[in-house]
Amino acid sequence: MPDLSRHMMAFSPLVPLWCLYVLVGAITLLAVAGLARRVRGSLWRLLAGLGIVAWLYSPQRVTETWHPLPETALIVVDQSASMSERNRGEMARSAAERVQAAMDRVPGLVPRIVTLREARHGGTRLFGALQQAAADIPPSRLAGAVLITDGEDHDVPAAVPDVLNPDNGHGQRTLLPLHVLLTGKGEETDRHLRVLQAPPFAIVGKDVTIQVEIDDQGATTAPDATTELTLTQGDGTTFSRPVRIGQPQDITLPVTRPGEMLVGLSAPELPGEVSTRNNHDVIRINGVRDRLRVLLVSGTPNQGERVWRRLLKADPSVDLVHFTILRPPDRDDGTPLSDLALIAFPVNELFQQKIDQFDLIILDGFENRGILPEAYLRNIVNHIRAGGGLLLIGGPEFLTPGSLQDTPLSEILPAHVTTDHGMAIRRFRPDLTETGMRHPVTSGLPGAPEHAGARPDWGPWYRSLRTDSAGGEVLMTGPDRQPLLVLDHAGKGRVAFLLSDQAWLWSHGEGGGGPQSELLRRISHWLMKEPELEENQLEAGITAGQMTITRRSVTPGPAPVVHVTAPDGTEQQVTLEAAGNTGLARARIPARLDGIWTVRDDAGHEAFAAPRAQDPLEFSDLRATASVLSPMVAATGGGVHWLGSDPDAPSLPEMVLAPGRNASAAGRFAFPPRNAHAVAGQQTHAILPAWAVGLFVGLMLLLAWWRESRS
Repeated sequence: MPDLSRHMMAFSPLVPLWCLYVLVGAITLLAVAGLARRVRGSLWRLLAGLGIVAWLYSPQRVTETWHPLPETALIVVDQSASMSERNRGEMARSAAERVQAAMDRVPGLVPRIVTLREARHGGTRLFGALQQAAADIPPSRLAGAVLITDGEDHDVPAAVPDVLNPDNGHGQRTLLPLHVLLTGKGEETDRHLRVLQAPPFAIVGKDVTIQVEIDDQGATTAPDATTELTLTQGDGTTFSRPVRIGQPQDITLPVTRPGEMLVGLSAPELPGEVSTRNNHDVIRINGVRDRLRVLLVSGTPNQGERVWRRLLKADPSVDLVHFTILRPPDRDDGTPLSDLALIAFPVNELFQQKIDQFDLIILDGFENRGILPEAYLRNIVNHIRAGGGLLLIGGPEFLTPGSLQDTPLSEILPAHVTTDHGMAIRRFRPDLTETGMRHPVTSGLPGAPEHAGARPDWGPWYRSLRTDSAGGEVLMTGPDRQPLLVLDHAGKGRVAFLLSDQAWLWSHGEGGGGPQSELLRRISHWLMKEPELEENQLEAGITAGQMTITRRSVTPGPAPVVHVTAPDGTEQQVTLEAAGNTGLARARIPARLDGIWTVRDDAGHEAFAAPRAQDPLEFSDLRATASVLSPMVAATGGGVHWLGSDPDAPSLPEMVLAPGRNASAAGRFAFPPRNAHAVAGQQTHAILPAWAVGLFVGLMLLLAWWRESRS
């Protein structure tokens, strides 16, 4: 662009301004006094003095040469996740290249392209990208902006932002145009399934209520229009519910088991809608048990019962009922009954009327001695087989005639104590079996060995029961490799037998102590069927498009093979890789489809997984629409233009530099001339040369003298 010039007047006083003010004051006073006294020639002397003052002000004619600076027009190209629909991303990139070429042909306009990539959270934020891109552009050189997008933006400000309304440094603001190029032929429609309310937790055995809404965006829908909502649970159970369009709908679901429950929601396609991507969703509800009821019956007071009370009382999800048998009924030492118990032992209530209410029964050092009749012991057996849990902590009481293993409980006990030399009394350190290394109850305990053949770093115990037979799974051993901790299944229930009453030594730090609280917690929670402690389980989870499959098994064997079913019904076989001797085997596979994935193994175990939406706001509305950005475009005097559907030949408006807020029109995007420039040179010329001022002052004084001489 050619250089321009500008002429202006400036002053360069030859003396300080205060001197000029004093001189002007003195001249004025003398002139006023002379005129008041009618002194001839006073007016000519005033003019002479003012001529001298004007010369001292030194007025100058300044000529500046300007070099015009180009203006920058920002082109923000939206490449957020919603632009992956159809060919929007390709259309935006193609349009940006053509807009840049068109601006290059406009003298004084320089384009700058800024690409907005996919954001992790918060949806599309075009104005944030615009603000950041303009940070290094002088406000006087910014011409405006063009947004190439689908029209879905989530950071539209309430008023025109400062970047489009800059201050020129003198308190004046200039409104810059915001233009929008939309990827499409016109307004589109989209159906959106929204989950308004879904509790993250629910109690097993009860119903949970979720609230959903289906909105048809950009479409005209009858007030009472309905559609079918399909719900698919992780186990494959599918059912439908009619839902009114645009109105919240409550749906009740049963929670049948503890752990994570996935429920897939699906709304049918709206005819002509741009995408069905947001017609689906997956909710996660963790099933938790109501307060677990535990019955703890202890024999004579011992150190172990304190440990159990402290452990169970510290768990807020446990309701503990604890009784200690201070004296069996066949022994009388003269102590009054009022001194032995605060309340009578409610045998009939606990073991007949309310036994089904207990999730776990713990018999700690319990010596029957006729306390529980055979019918009540039979009730315990039936309760365990029906799904309850039983833990026995064995001590010397198992060596006496009529112990619990001589009662109906023997039918479910996983080990039998030998009658001859049934107690080993010597120092030993509990050890893990190969099964114990793999079982979740004992695997990974603090101090446990990391590989086979190593010994745990645990303190010693000093006595344990000897067995002549053991079933179930032996996780820990004591002296002479005798079973120390045995777990077993009895019908639908579970039984654990700890063949020593000295676990409490670990809590006292004997020989370095051990993970006593963690071990007892895991045993009790396994008995109460907590999912994370299942010895044979299959798990799956999806993160960042990758599914991690984990299978646990206490039985050694070849690398397991699982069958993975994608949401679209396609199946594949995946071989898992064992992770040492931990009982775990894992694999990772790509999993990018939305919906519920199903994983099954040959043993009949199932696991379900679903990807989490990285940015639900980004996919809440997938239309190409002008409705979101139009108010801001109108406020800045910009324009909106649809690009069409062909990326190879997008429809583009004309790019021009034109003054005026309403210079943009259909088919034309205008940018205001900002007249930004840099001063290339400057020349100054005195307006009042000294010879002219001297001639003028001499003439005025000559006239004053002539006037006085006439008096």
